[in-house]
Amino acid sequence: MKTVIKVAGMSCGGCRAGVEKALLKVPGVLSAEVSLERGEAVVDYDEKKAALQDLRAAIERAGFTAG
Repeated sequence: MKTVIKVAGMSCGGCRAGVEKALLKVPGVLSAEVSLERGEAVVDYDEKKAALQDLRAAIERAGFTAG
């Protein structure tokens, strides 16, 4: 399943990379593409292994706000 999550607080490429890395660590995440310009993450994940709240929690643990 693909979903788009708004991410607030990113200001540089390092921020973008940090959010991607955090999302890719979540079991069940197949891919994560974060756009600094759009302020969002497009995540493809197996909903049998991960839930939307897991993705949002990973973003929050990385120090950003997930919308």
